[in-house]
Amino acid sequence: MSENSTEVTAAGIARLAGVGRAAVSNWRRRHADFPKPVGGTESSPSFALPEVERWLRDQGKLAEVPLRERVWQQLAGHPAGAVPALVHTGCALLLLRTSPRTWPEITAVSDEGMAGVLSLAVDKVLTTRFGPAAEAGRAVHAPSPAELLPSVPLLRAAAELAAGTGIQETFEFLLGRQLDANPRQYTLTPPGLAELMAALVETGERPARTVLDPAAGTGALLRAVGRPAALYAQENDLDLAALTALRLALHTDTGCALAARTGDTLRADAFPQLAADAVLCHPPFNERNWGHDELAYDPRWEYGFPARTESELAWVQHALAHLREGGTAVLLMPPAAASRRSGRRIRADLLRRGALRAVIALPAGAAPPYGIPLHLWVLRKPGSGLHPSPELLLVDTAEPAESPSAGPAPAAPAGGRDRLDWQAVHGAVLDAWKSFEDAGHPAADRPGAGRAVPVIELLDDDVDLAPARHLPPPAAAGGPAELIRVRERLTETLGLTGTLTPSAVTPSEPAHWPLTTVGELARAGALQLRTGGSGTGPGPVLTEHDVLGSTAPSGSLPVDGPAEEPVLVEPGDVVVPVLGGGSVARVVDDATAGAALGRNLQLLRPDPTAIDPWFLAGFLRGTANNRQASSYASTATRLDARRLQLPRLPLAEQQRYGQRFRALAEFEDALRLTGRLGGQLVQGMYDGLTDGTVAPG
Repeated sequence: MSENSTEVTAAGIARLAGVGRAAVSNWRRRHADFPKPVGGTESSPSFALPEVERWLRDQGKLAEVPLRERVWQQLAGHPAGAVPALVHTGCALLLLRTSPRTWPEITAVSDEGMAGVLSLAVDKVLTTRFGPAAEAGRAVHAPSPAELLPSVPLLRAAAELAAGTGIQETFEFLLGRQLDANPRQYTLTPPGLAELMAALVETGERPARTVLDPAAGTGALLRAVGRPAALYAQENDLDLAALTALRLALHTDTGCALAARTGDTLRADAFPQLAADAVLCHPPFNERNWGHDELAYDPRWEYGFPARTESELAWVQHALAHLREGGTAVLLMPPAAASRRSGRRIRADLLRRGALRAVIALPAGAAPPYGIPLHLWVLRKPGSGLHPSPELLLVDTAEPAESPSAGPAPAAPAGGRDRLDWQAVHGAVLDAWKSFEDAGHPAADRPGAGRAVPVIELLDDDVDLAPARHLPPPAAAGGPAELIRVRERLTETLGLTGTLTPSAVTPSEPAHWPLTTVGELARAGALQLRTGGSGTGPGPVLTEHDVLGSTAPSGSLPVDGPAEEPVLVEPGDVVVPVLGGGSVARVVDDATAGAALGRNLQLLRPDPTAIDPWFLAGFLRGTANNRQASSYASTATRLDARRLQLPRLPLAEQQRYGQRFRALAEFEDALRLTGRLGGQLVQGMYDGLTDGTVAPG
């Protein structure tokens, strides 16, 4: 075996073979010829990928493995590391895109010969795209033949994958896998947020043709810009800067000028003379070591010298310093930057001179840290022909108002990617911004969501710009009329609750039915048992949170995941959470059908000629039934659905029980809606009485 051979973990072997990790453990125990570990640790060993592939092929377990999985395993197990391998792959893909006719000639030689020729060809392409290699701070350089040699098998496979799926798509897939595999190493800007920030700088009269991102990260913000003439990126992390440069080169055509540089932006600005049409920036938050001591007399501090604890205000002024007159900057900011006393003088000067045009509160989960509602600051470079705006637009999308006529509202999603309704957020923000820009404050005012606030009202001792401080809460935004509608809806629901209250309880002796288990029914073919959480594709996902809260599907499948198809729920399916030990079972209706089954959920699909679904769901919720089917670990309770018991009853008797269980479920939903509406009415009354919109009489 070559000492440069790619290594793969047990999880990687499972992905290659399309099985679970338990199957790989079984193979290691049962097959003496299974490859021996060549690295890793005792608890997480690694194996030589060629030996693993040979063994899987001999066992007939490798035939259906997608090419992209094999390419990813080669990259992830590269002897130099995944990031250098990804840089080599990006260079090769850029060459393949730029000079597709030369690729067959380059690959028609030995690995050693290919590495030498490829190094020269890549250097030429990179020089054409990013400038001379000797240029200070150029983000990506051509690997040497010695560096490329271990990557040659990977590059051949990546080119084969690109021929089928596309060059840009291949790099995006591999980069996405790397980012997902190391979530703590990178601070990501989700695509929905990047598109919103790019849209905000493109809504003016003059389109943003030259755009700078001084904290480029993975390049998501610049990638979201439509039809740019020139993109400028600076990133302090050398590896990330190289990946970002290649990503942008593969995303744009040769007509777009690219300048990607490495270095500490605040201490060593790579573009000191640049005056761009727009600046997009997701800066690092809460940095203390940003250069406060070295940069006290820097000319960028036109609005005031930022305190050591106000690194974000240093980034704001850096962005303004790199705009042409009238240019727009959009920065993602922590909410504290809008209200910290240490930054009030700079905020006041930004307002007085008309540089700060809007502060937009986003919902929690828009970007890391996912637990807090971040802000967007929209700024404009003042100029001699521009008049300072007398108002600041404040928009709050953190808590969108709910309609009282709607059914039960989905619970607030847990923080994380792909959990927000970005279409609704985009609509609310862009509508408010465009109307503010075009028509001034009358069109921009939206009760509880947006308001153009006179600057003079904000220039007090605190200069607090947090939208929540100046906008009424959504529950009170409609005033007394909204509270009247909520009260009417609550009265209607209370009446429905009364009609759904279970009828008088008729005592009876405990039944002694013959019992069976879900596992026995599955073996007999009376129902199917499926587990959720795998697969890729579009469409909603029914999550554990949705089942527990009886809400609509709120999740989404990952863009890149296991090759198998997701489990789609159908009407009459019974869905049971695996964790928590609670007695919850949900019968899928027509509105939920078609959603994918999420993680930590099990699906029971009964044969309707043998088992009534409501009968099944009702008996699964029995407390004693759940206790005997649950196992207990140190941190969680896990339900084994196969051990749940059902009585053996004729279908007609099952349906009689099923009708009663269905009525109980409707009663439970009405109680849940009553609680939500009652809480909304109570809080609205408190708000109305305290702000004077509701009279105590």
